[in-house]
Amino acid sequence: MRLAILGGGGFRVPLVHRALLAESRRGDAVISEVVLFDTDDDRLRGVGAVLDRQRDAHTAEHGEPRLTVRTAGSLPEALEGAGMVFSAIRVGAMPGRVADERVALSAGVIGQETVGAGGISYGLRTLPVARRVARAIAEHAPEAWVVNFTNPAGLVTEEMSAVLGDRVIGICDSPVGLTRRAARALELDPAAVRADYAGLNHLGWLRGLWSGGRDRLPDLLADTAALESFEEGSLFGADWLRSLGALPNEYLHYYYMAREAAAAGADSARQGLTRGEELVEQQHGFYREAAARPGEAFELWDRARLARERGYMADNRRAAGGVERAEQDLDGGGYEEVALAVMRALARDEPARLIVDVRNRGALAGLDRDAVVELPCLVDGGGAQPLAAAPLSGHQLALVLAVKSVERDIMEAVRTGSRAAALRAFATHPLVDSVTTARTLLDGYLEAFGGLGDVLPNP
Repeated sequence: MRLAILGGGGFRVPLVHRALLAESRRGDAVISEVVLFDTDDDRLRGVGAVLDRQRDAHTAEHGEPRLTVRTAGSLPEALEGAGMVFSAIRVGAMPGRVADERVALSAGVIGQETVGAGGISYGLRTLPVARRVARAIAEHAPEAWVVNFTNPAGLVTEEMSAVLGDRVIGICDSPVGLTRRAARALELDPAAVRADYAGLNHLGWLRGLWSGGRDRLPDLLADTAALESFEEGSLFGADWLRSLGALPNEYLHYYYMAREAAAAGADSARQGLTRGEELVEQQHGFYREAAARPGEAFELWDRARLARERGYMADNRRAAGGVERAEQDLDGGGYEEVALAVMRALARDEPARLIVDVRNRGALAGLDRDAVVELPCLVDGGGAQPLAAAPLSGHQLALVLAVKSVERDIMEAVRTGSRAAALRAFATHPLVDSVTTARTLLDGYLEAFGGLGDVLPNP
């Protein structure tokens, strides 16, 4: 089967390629050809050099892989004949992320790329492109399954589903990472536990962890040492987690510790670089050096990857008292693991229980059928069917509905060009504290992104 990767010059593409190479040793590997498409030729060349080195290493150890990789010069060419499409695009590239952060920080609010003001700005400029991509897939690869990792992943998946229906499935590595860490804290095999998880992308809770016929999460919540032995326990603290009776997705730190997270982010920006600026520096160095020394591309990429992983949510971890990432969380196994598991279940019609982003279809009470939610799903050759979930608690549902309302306002703004809807999205987000601030944010993003004029034209 042919896999088209949109955003083929993306920094995480080698992780997917590495997983596909390992899979290719099986006689029934899902993917036999990868087609890379990217609008940035320099990034595509840099990542291509890394893939070449990975292929060389695989060949030396295991023989020639049953996997070919090529590039496409256009989106239609990339999509033609694809059975799977992996969408991991970044509209505005990394400078766009920097602007998202800086505009938010200058207005005194959190400047994160998917949460709060930055996520709204990112959504406004990404959704028009995501819809065009969805239409191109419908035209050139109508039978393909689409695995979406483009952020904000839940919002983008919902926009694409308006064109592609249930043939688009959003993925995120945060739920599987949280489940894995919680299982290890209980000395359980992560592959043998069953997670009860519910919410939206970057806004969900692990509410149960089943093993041996019983829920082991209460055992974990009762054990302070075990609870604070992994990242989420250290971020939130045992007392707060016991108050919740659940383990929040790490991104909920921006909501539960909003003042501390905002202060830490602002402090980093004043003293040095925002997270986006750090990544620009790291990745620019990699792409520049890989072009000059392609034979060393893998080592250059891996060094930059480790630096990226160590800096992940560094401001939040600093705000929580200097939480360090565990070494086992730096080696990958999340992003590419989820992507390959979804593709394998779809292509082989082998049922798998996976936490992904899909249309609700009545599985989670309180949200409409078309709302994209993040839930355990049964994934097989027929797609991803969300499994019926216990209702969210009162405060969980209130937060989910507030953020879903913001997402719907973003979609309205993009589809109609309504500045009123865009302003409402900023003003009603739980992490924006006033309409005046919302106006400042909207004006700031319109000034920073001339391209938003196509989305929100002048009245």
